[in-house]
Amino acid sequence: MALFGGLFSSDMAIDLGTANTLVYVKGKGVILNEPSVVAYHTKNGRKEVLAVGEDAKLMLGRTPGSIQAIRPMREGVIADFDTAEEMIKHFIRKVHRRTTFTKPKIIVCVPYGATPVEKRAIRQSVLSAGARRAGLIAEPIAAAIGAGMPITDPTGSMVVDIGGGTTEVAILSLGDIVYARSVRIGGDRMDEAIISYLRRQQNMLIGDSTAERIKTAIGTARMPEDGRGASMKIRGRDLLNGVPKETEINQAQVAEALSEPVQAICEAVMAALEATPPDLAADIVDRGVMLTGGGALLGELDLALREQTGLAISVADESLNCVALGTGKALEHEDQLRHAIDYDS
Repeated sequence: MALFGGLFSSDMAIDLGTANTLVYVKGKGVILNEPSVVAYHTKNGRKEVLAVGEDAKLMLGRTPGSIQAIRPMREGVIADFDTAEEMIKHFIRKVHRRTTFTKPKIIVCVPYGATPVEKRAIRQSVLSAGARRAGLIAEPIAAAIGAGMPITDPTGSMVVDIGGGTTEVAILSLGDIVYARSVRIGGDRMDEAIISYLRRQQNMLIGDSTAERIKTAIGTARMPEDGRGASMKIRGRDLLNGVPKETEINQAQVAEALSEPVQAICEAVMAALEATPPDLAADIVDRGVMLTGGGALLGELDLALREQTGLAISVADESLNCVALGTGKALEHEDQLRHAIDYDS
């Protein structure tokens, strides 16, 4: 049996994100990246899962009464227990066709600020979805490993991981966290900021998917130099007379809309720097700060942070996959990182 276990090693690392879930399979790399969305249909009081991931995301905000499309993760932790379990099961099945004789060992990353109750919920969901053992690793550690930072050295590294639900700011040294702070601001909060800005300024109501499209297409953290920047057409509902309409939004407006979440991220970074021991602070001046996560792709965010902190800020190469790659590396090199993976709590 041991031989079989080695042959069909199917241990996985899961980055269970608010916006996307990524699955890394040992020896194969990241082989699944889908939105964390589940659509189900309620029939005679029983929930029946209709679609998960990509297909379910298309249904968000467009469902009839009998169907619900929801995101079971909120701010990096499980908000809807049963649905999250179904989602994890679906993703594990999609990756792992031969479920007949091995149960995978799974490592999941959790936000640094998750409470013991939230951690237990994630662990339970993963175990009920068919894992043999479920380990948890703190998101900033995974992000730093995925970005290729030398976190096991006795020097300070600083990582800022901006996900869909949370932003994790951490100072790492000797393979563990010296100081970390998790603020519940991320890509979702940016989308909300764009929605409320348009509602206030233009009396227009747009949906979450339109807000996300604006953010990825022309989102920026700083005012464009010409005071306008690029623009794009958007469609939504006019709140004054209730009819659908099309209008235009430019980068300057988006920058204004995003100023609050961006400011909150800057403040979290500043707070982390203030709490850093002086010798590690010296290392960070040398090395700068690494941005990871989907939020790191927001236009000119690195420049906005550089202006605030005066430090060199760089964006990781595969910033969207950093956490999944890091969790995967922790799975591959478990011996060196044993202290960072928590198997029982």
